[in-house]
Amino acid sequence: MTRRNQRHAEIWAIGGGKGGIGKSFLISNVANYLALHDKKVVLIDADLGGANLHTFFGVNKPRTTLTEFFDEKIPIEALIIDSGIQNLELLVGAVGSLAMDSIKYTQKQKLLRHIRKLRADYILIDLGAGTHFNAIDTFLLANKMIVCVVPEIIAIENLYYYLKNVFYRKLITELASHGLRGLVPDIWKHRRTHRIQNLRQLIQHLGRLQDPVPDVVASALKNFAVYIVLNKVRRRPEIAVGSSVKSICAKYFGFHACSAGYIEHDDFVPICINKRQPYMQAYPASRCTQEIGEVAENLIHGRPFVRALHEVS
Repeated sequence: MTRRNQRHAEIWAIGGGKGGIGKSFLISNVANYLALHDKKVVLIDADLGGANLHTFFGVNKPRTTLTEFFDEKIPIEALIIDSGIQNLELLVGAVGSLAMDSIKYTQKQKLLRHIRKLRADYILIDLGAGTHFNAIDTFLLANKMIVCVVPEIIAIENLYYYLKNVFYRKLITELASHGLRGLVPDIWKHRRTHRIQNLRQLIQHLGRLQDPVPDVVASALKNFAVYIVLNKVRRRPEIAVGSSVKSICAKYFGFHACSAGYIEHDDFVPICINKRQPYMQAYPASRCTQEIGEVAENLIHGRPFVRALHEVS
């Protein structure tokens, strides 16, 4: 029995509060890197209202997408298409016809069950922007939860909002499994009475309640880690944004975040996208390609970013 048959695929998901930060570029190239290093990868475009990952590989939109999985009950394996890159396959979302927030609970659970059964070393999921609970629940499914951010104040604020909503949803879900679904929303609704100002103080308050609440919250914290990737870096001081986000998460949110690295701005990225060329194949020796590889390796090993690969001007 081979290694691939012995264990389930590792699932990575990338999400964020707003679009335009380059997360689809990032996840498509991380998938590309893994495939080039002899890992079997399935890349899923779960941005159901505006799927575009196939464009990064120069692949035309297939006739069958996730719409057929929901509407016509076609097996998910039958919807997977070739990316044109060895070891890398695509599952394309429903372009313009379905939104993540329109999926029913039972449909979402069915999709997640079938995703887990796909035969691969890695399953990478690109989620649409936003904080609808369907997208957040898919994000929380992942073994590695990845967020992409650019060094701009609005993007950073959106990231904080997204992460707060993700962990808030995590707490609700974990406590709901112990018959305490309404506990967190009720406490948060009356947070002034409890003198709670932020998520960290909410967590501390929950830790003082009766069993099993403290143990459930402690378990949620222990099993929650987000990997931050900084994109479109133009100047060396901007690299520190990743560490700053990590510190804020610990101080105000009470959970662990790991800075997995950065990717410099590259004028050739939009050129490749417009030409429908895979970036890493077009520019295999570029600094951006090297940085993508470093990010991918950090994600594989669950380790933090240590130092800049290049001198950013």
